[in-house]
Amino acid sequence: MSKLLGALDQGTTSTRFIVMRSHGGIIAQAQREHRQIYPRPGWVEHDAVEIWRNAQTVIEAALAESNVSASDLSAVGVTNQRETTVLWDAATGAPLHHAIVWMDTRTQAAVDRIAAQGLGDLVRAKTGLPLASYFSALKLAWLLDEIPGARARAAQGAALFGTIDSWIIWNLTGGPGGRHLIDATNASRTQLMNVETLNWDEELLRIFDIPPACLPKICSSSEVYGECVGALAGVPLAGALGDQHAALLGQACVNVGDAKNTYGTGCFLLMNVGETPRISTKGLLTTLAYQLGDAKPCYALEGSIAIAGALVQWLRDNLGIIKESREIEALARSVPDNGDVYFVPAFSGLFAPRWRGDARGIIAGLTRFSNKGHIARAALEAAAFQTREVL
Repeated sequence: MSKLLGALDQGTTSTRFIVMRSHGGIIAQAQREHRQIYPRPGWVEHDAVEIWRNAQTVIEAALAESNVSASDLSAVGVTNQRETTVLWDAATGAPLHHAIVWMDTRTQAAVDRIAAQGLGDLVRAKTGLPLASYFSALKLAWLLDEIPGARARAAQGAALFGTIDSWIIWNLTGGPGGRHLIDATNASRTQLMNVETLNWDEELLRIFDIPPACLPKICSSSEVYGECVGALAGVPLAGALGDQHAALLGQACVNVGDAKNTYGTGCFLLMNVGETPRISTKGLLTTLAYQLGDAKPCYALEGSIAIAGALVQWLRDNLGIIKESREIEALARSVPDNGDVYFVPAFSGLFAPRWRGDARGIIAGLTRFSNKGHIARAALEAAAFQTREVL
């Protein structure tokens, strides 16, 4: 059998592993959802142990379905939900807390405090990112402050920080003693990396009060990080990108001006702007697009929308309007228009281009004429209206 490739996609709602041919043809895949944990309004958490367990399960299932072994794979890559923050024990691998998910808003008071100090422009100039609860720095600071002893352990390197790619890579390469690293695209979403130097920035670490000993090594998006253990024993782990950056590269947006929009939990419009970062004056993010090995980094502008597909999930799980997500289209088509019903899904505030952490969701225009078909249609139209705004 010719050599194959493996891809582990760890997303906001599920984890998937794909076995594919070198030209991209899919041979087998397996997928498993994980719990969404909502301890308080605005708080969103994941169980990092459950995510790692699901990753192992889908890897084994896809290999079994395709009837291949680890030795048939040339390499494996990882892509992931981006800003979600994990802090774990370096010796045991046990998370010190649930992962704080990218859409969690518990750090809004800290955002307001740093903004009041007049540091917003400096942070944006260094990172390309506005002050917002979206990014990892303040999530990590919250964990260090709220977990007893965590800050002291992190300062000694006994507690390790990572985005989900770091957590997966550390476990894939052996857990304790494994590789503690982060790819540059994910590092660009922490608000701790200088977007021009691609290094952790000492001034940003001081602003957010983060001890450098807990940080992973920043690596390029395409290099051999190490060899996997477990079901993928001996397979080179040779690539990692944040999910939206992987989509940009996967859809061959490699020329300046090329753009893609991905519709998932949220929706994210990225446009390749070349080898020089461009700072938006219209509420877009400046982010690393990718860095392939030793090549010069490539940058992108991004319009980040927090809630798109997650709104369909909310209608399913919280309101019970539908039983399965795929039912939303038929329900929306049951009415000729939205009946003047509009949905603003600001469950995590509003991201680009407004960056209003204090915004909350509303359904407007309801009358006695309105029915669940109008609400379903308004939910789908919300993704379109938000996309139009960032375009």
